[in-house]
Amino acid sequence: MNGYSFSLCGADLVALPQRALWWPDQSLLCVSDLHLGKSERAARRGGPSLPPYETTDTLARLETLLMESEAQTVICLGDSFDDPAAAAALPDKEKARIEQMMQGRRWIWIEGNHDPLPTGFSRDHLAEITLGGLSFCHIARPGAVGEISGHYHPKAGLRGIQRPAFLVDQNRLILPAFGTYTGGLRSSGPVLSALMHPKALAILTGAQALPMPMPR
Repeated sequence: MNGYSFSLCGADLVALPQRALWWPDQSLLCVSDLHLGKSERAARRGGPSLPPYETTDTLARLETLLMESEAQTVICLGDSFDDPAAAAALPDKEKARIEQMMQGRRWIWIEGNHDPLPTGFSRDHLAEITLGGLSFCHIARPGAVGEISGHYHPKAGLRGIQRPAFLVDQNRLILPAFGTYTGGLRSSGPVLSALMHPKALAILTGAQALPMPMPR
């Protein structure tokens, strides 16, 4: 898998330009903040009308990564669904598509603030899991070491163009949002600036994974 290789607390990881994390030694693919069903939730709550294609697009991109990586373990770092009702309202075709992707793999749903309840899909539903010395959870905690999280949808800019970005320092990694209909929080925001070490990197996604000093 082509991306930016780095180490976190002794684990060799790869930040993929497709906004996913690859851990070769564990054959593990990690994604965060899919927010499946966001258009349905917006319509249900009287919000703006969004084209209802984001779930199809998000799942298609995830399927491609699974085929390319042949991952044996998948961790979804929370907010996989825009809320529990959105998970329940997915069309049967898309539910079947998710179940098909899960077949033959260890699949772990980490609970997020949007989806704190079991998703209705099989496999593990956990608040947090530790594998190989790394802790996977939804929201970063001050002072944590060896932590991989999501939640903030970080983004960073190069020559005025903002891109979804990984944020990494010697203690933690924060993943960008994988979902098609997800916004982002600039890395220069006070929350992310406070969480990350002064020498943290932002790894921009897009055509390639591009590391740069994290903008503050």
